[in-house]
Amino acid sequence: MRLANKTIIVTGSTTGIGKAIAGHCLAEGAQVLIHGLEPDLAVQTQTELDPEKLNTAILIQDLSEASAAEKITQCTLDAFGKIDALVNNAAIVGTGNIHDTDEEKFDRYMSINARAPFFLIKALVPHLEKSKGNIVNIGSINAYCGEPELLPYSMAKGAMQTMTRNLGDTLHRENGIRVNQVNPGWILTENEKQRKQDQGMNEDWAADLPAMFAPSKRIFDPAEIAAAVVYFLSDEAGPVSGSVLDVEQYPLIGRNPPKC
Repeated sequence: MRLANKTIIVTGSTTGIGKAIAGHCLAEGAQVLIHGLEPDLAVQTQTELDPEKLNTAILIQDLSEASAAEKITQCTLDAFGKIDALVNNAAIVGTGNIHDTDEEKFDRYMSINARAPFFLIKALVPHLEKSKGNIVNIGSINAYCGEPELLPYSMAKGAMQTMTRNLGDTLHRENGIRVNQVNPGWILTENEKQRKQDQGMNEDWAADLPAMFAPSKRIFDPAEIAAAVVYFLSDEAGPVSGSVLDVEQYPLIGRNPPKC
């Protein structure tokens, strides 16, 4: 087991990518703090992933609250006594462009997707230094520029990517803490399925995707992202730090345009 005896915090782990990451961590021998906003989903996730509740704890916490980092830290220590790794997965996703994004929307994206991960890392530095632990941030391929209708989300993910590169050097040298990032492409999560239907697409939209966006005729399963995260969390990654892995099925730069 690649994560045996490691205690890992996975934010936003009651659904989607976070839930898949939590499941993979447990399967590899870790103890996991399940975090989210909905108590019913948290209990459902815990029951599904850890029926006897021996290797998980639950915390319901809004990351935008000032006390969030302290509560997450203390809850994990109370449950498991130590902290070996953090997966900053929790995020808000939604549309917004230069015209319709007001200050409130902009601040909300930055608060959850960039500010909260920063201050959670800051709170955990003493504990991760003690365990020689590591951090994996879940970003997005939109960090590089983003789609027109995903501007505030993309900007926040861009900030996270800069933080990963910066701390991947600083914390590694000064505190022995590795920091890496996984940038997922298009993922078939429960929320994404519903989001596309809300936007007017058919219920089976994922079965008929343009080759431009899905050369393999499908998009990623959350489990495929989780597998990449487990590598960074494990000792197999050795001294790897400051790395950003784009989990996508086509090159982001230099891609050949489709023939007309």
